[in-house]
Amino acid sequence: MNELDAQKRIVELSSKLNYYNERYYREGVSEISDYDFDMLMKELQELEKQFPHLQLPDSPTLRVGGVINKEFATVAHRYPMLSLSNTYSLEELNDFDRRIREIVGEVEYVCELKFDGVAMSFLYESGILKQAVTRGDGTQGDDVTTNIRTIRSLPLRMKTSNPPEYIEVRGEVFMPRKEFERINFQIVEENEKRQREGKKALPLLANPRNATAGTIKLLDSAVVAQRRLDCYLYGLLGENLPVKTHSEALELLKIWGFQVSPTYRLCKTIQQVKEYIREWEEKRRTLPVDTDGVVIKVNNLLQQEELGYTAKSPRWATAFKYKAESAKTRLLSISYQVGRTGAITPVANLEPVVLAGTTVKRASLHNANEIARLDLHENDVVYVEKGGEIIPKITGVDLSARVPDALPIQYITHCPECNTLLVRHPDEAQHYCPNSESCPPQLAGRVEHFIQRKAMNVETLGSETIDQLFQAHLIKDVSDLYTLKKEDLLQLERFGEKSADNLLEAIAKTREVPFERVLFALGIRYVGHTTAQKLAQHFGNMDRIMTASVEELMQVPEVGERIAQSIYEYCRNPQNIQLIEKLKKAGLQFETKQETSKVEGNVLAGKNIVVSGVFKKYKREEIESFVPAYGGKLSSSVSSKTDLIVAGENMGPSKLEKAQRLGIPILSEDEFLRMIGK
Repeated sequence: MNELDAQKRIVELSSKLNYYNERYYREGVSEISDYDFDMLMKELQELEKQFPHLQLPDSPTLRVGGVINKEFATVAHRYPMLSLSNTYSLEELNDFDRRIREIVGEVEYVCELKFDGVAMSFLYESGILKQAVTRGDGTQGDDVTTNIRTIRSLPLRMKTSNPPEYIEVRGEVFMPRKEFERINFQIVEENEKRQREGKKALPLLANPRNATAGTIKLLDSAVVAQRRLDCYLYGLLGENLPVKTHSEALELLKIWGFQVSPTYRLCKTIQQVKEYIREWEEKRRTLPVDTDGVVIKVNNLLQQEELGYTAKSPRWATAFKYKAESAKTRLLSISYQVGRTGAITPVANLEPVVLAGTTVKRASLHNANEIARLDLHENDVVYVEKGGEIIPKITGVDLSARVPDALPIQYITHCPECNTLLVRHPDEAQHYCPNSESCPPQLAGRVEHFIQRKAMNVETLGSETIDQLFQAHLIKDVSDLYTLKKEDLLQLERFGEKSADNLLEAIAKTREVPFERVLFALGIRYVGHTTAQKLAQHFGNMDRIMTASVEELMQVPEVGERIAQSIYEYCRNPQNIQLIEKLKKAGLQFETKQETSKVEGNVLAGKNIVVSGVFKKYKREEIESFVPAYGGKLSSSVSSKTDLIVAGENMGPSKLEKAQRLGIPILSEDEFLRMIGK
């Protein structure tokens, strides 16, 4: 086939397949058999493989996935993705309505169900989906476009001959309940097979919302496509849009081919809003997606603009949250899980009970204090809720149903994995297993932490392989990863030449990982990713951290006494000292590489400066980079030692309140740029 004929056929096939996709996934109508659809898709894939430059930007093959992401780029939101204020009281809605009317007069509202998924921003340029970005911290999120393209109900090209140059569409990505159940059923079947083969069972998906968040961050988009995520759209942003109200925007989104939930309603009064809330309290259970409340928005866009925003949320919208559904069931037993730091978490095993649309068999009990507070006894009948309708928790005991002579639950005294006597620090609620040297879950947990994406990022090493390495006595700690040999791996089940080479290559690449991520990977208690960055910036190398006093460690931004004490104790443990020496010999980075960027001045010399908010002329990272370039010291938290704050839009409210209380000068972006001569 010549190129011209191929181009015509690609356009024809893309048009047909997109039409069949929309009819099936949006309207539930199947106009073609699965076999015929697959044959057309296969033909298109072959043509695009032969003529890759002819692939259309809305090609249906983009929905199949297959791209492997190494990591997700961080993207700044053009329009911040703010959170909503919440209420559980219908009476408080009267106060919300009164405040609105005092400012704008007569008002009408749009009510929308609050879907329990992952908020997302979809960017379209000239009608084509260009980027999908997670909410992140509200000012910036992750670019997950490759994964989002697999959602069949989301148009890759808007249905209009005259699309706007640029729009952002906001919505909620979710996993339908039936897909959640289908995937878990497949996992159960796979686990039965694994049990017969003596292999470790795979964990079930916890709930649809967590499953959605995890799926969106998968590195293989082909796996994402198999999860069959869906989405509802509820917001439209852009310049000079042909709408005056939010309800008109929703109708326009539908015309453009976006899936808008038909459950929204225009309400003329706050009384109608309350009626909508009451109507959907039970009816929402019939929907294909979990919900946890109702979002109420002022309909008129000019009124929205007049009402404006607080630092965290729009004044023209609020969320009414339904109270968590509660159920009664019997406590069967309590099991105890050991984390990588040795922390013991008690988990209640329950008689299965249906709660908020899912079957609950387990609930977290947090710690010994919680068990004592509830006064749990053996075989108690307990009340179970879902916190935020996501995580099951025990909220109380039905004392009238307590079995006579039932014994109180006694918290364990020894580790359930290695039988070591547990310890509990006086100022903490958690019990710990101190046997960090040989307690199996701690050893495996530290390796899993070490190789995670934000740490050393060894993609080819999973928990099952880690278990194999321990069982074969090939590793005792993370340093042994660097002594693995190909012949060792080839002895393990499911390891061939290629998989062994891939793992060794991935481990070798970790020698290039920067110091702050290596520091985080060590798994020092209380030292998260951000704290590791601050420590690396402040001290510059591991040797200085190892010899620092508690007082010196507390000079680092965001490092308090508890974190400092934990680092101090870690660095004086002979086993940890030996581990770090092994990792140094393995070639890992234990020193911050000095950047060659020149110092441009000293106008900020001796000043501790905090940067907060979103800026117009420069990205936040660029504003932060100016601080050391002009002699200043960058800090992330406001304290009495802070000399000034550079504030953009949506500065954190707690930082603003603290700065005003301490009388710290707050500069705008322009004022700061004038100060440094830019």
